[in-house]
Amino acid sequence: MKIFQLSPAIVLLLNFGLWPVIHFLAGYIAARRPRSSYHPEASLYRLKKFESGGKIYEQLGVRVWKAWLPDFGDFFKPGFRKKRLESKNRDYLQDFYVETCRAEFAHWLTMAGAPLFLLWNEWWVELIMIGYALAVNVPCIIVQRYNRGRLERLLIKIKY
Repeated sequence: MKIFQLSPAIVLLLNFGLWPVIHFLAGYIAARRPRSSYHPEASLYRLKKFESGGKIYEQLGVRVWKAWLPDFGDFFKPGFRKKRLESKNRDYLQDFYVETCRAEFAHWLTMAGAPLFLLWNEWWVELIMIGYALAVNVPCIIVQRYNRGRLERLLIKIKY
């Protein structure tokens, strides 16, 4: 529901300029939250039965297209690059495992910004904004959940 009547130039500026701000703020907030708030067994992050330990995402071709996604995991300090596995050291794998939760949280938080655009846009423009939020963030969430399943299996192997 459009609340503010703004000039078309301001609406255009907000529609295109606010998304980078939302992405930035979500990443900043996610990086500043305590590491202890990202527990892989929490309900938001825990892989569901239908995900088969992340293997379901292989049917979506995640192994092929995940390399195309950018990695801004180390943009804010303390950061963590997730583009590739750097080590099979247990501590590193555990950090990576938790980092997938932080990254997933950042993408959920970014998508939560979509309703803000209803303040100055018609409903059909809001649908475009929601479409953008989904198109940009869902693939990243899928990769984090896929990686979390793989890391979980690796950590179990290392444990024994």
